Amino acid sequence: GRKEIKAEDGKNGRGQFLDGRDGEDLIIKIPTGTRITNLGTGYVQEMLHPGQRILAAGGGKGGRGNFKFRSPTNTSPKEFEEGLPGDVVPYQLELRLIADIGLVGMPNAGKSSLLNELTRAHSRVANYAFTTLEPHLGAYFGVILADIPGLIEGASEGRGLGVKFLKHIERTRTLFHLISAESEDPVADYRVIRKELEKYNPELMEKEEHVFLSKCDAVEPKVLKTKLLALEKAGIRAEPISIIDPETMETVKKTINTIKKELTSA
Repeated sequence: GRKEIKAEDGKNGRGQFLDGRDGEDLIIKIPTGTRITNLGTGYVQEMLHPGQRILAAGGGKGGRGNFKFRSPTNTSPKEFEEGLPGDVVPYQLELRLIADIGLVGMPNAGKSSLLNELTRAHSRVANYAFTTLEPHLGAYFGVILADIPGLIEGASEGRGLGVKFLKHIERTRTLFHLISAESEDPVADYRVIRKELEKYNPELMEKEEHVFLSKCDAVEPKVLKTKLLALEKAGIRAEPISIIDPETMETVKKTINTIKKELTSA
């Protein structure tokens, strides 16, 4: 909803040679990752660093005191100047999460379960679509992971949970793309997500991506092999993983550790 935030006006000028003081600053604290749009001009600024400050609107200037109105014929003027109001500027604030790794995939791909296993973030999990209704963040030894709610075909046009969550992917450095081994067509699932990312912002296609075939414990080894082969034939290299298999989870952790080294050396 709309909210009006008002700083102090400049004070009136006074006698005894005193100008009115300027209005006090009003400092508003907002989360890192907030996108700030001036609705009057369309100018966009982003708060990307802790402690970063921007001037949202000029404050009220104090009025001139009586001394400023002195003249040879009026050595003790009674006039003074009223303080001025500050600028009035409409803004829209939109939070976009900043994370090192964004978990993407169709609903039910196992993103929340993977985040919970790695970070103990305790996202709400159940075996039906759209369980995650908002992005969740977790940290794995200093690496921030964001569970982006399940996307579907048409998400870039607002279908399902839609474009509301695609914006958060823009700020991630790397994508972990999860495809469920239980999917009837893992290649199609992969392409749907990639297509939606591209339609929303083609620059997302340039992000580093790691593909994982999740829930591999839920299907027979023969079925798993068939699905991995289908992905490979489509040019998609996917690592099979299961959160209850320590060996495959080690693969995920090694990938994250490699990303962490790249982050610390950057």
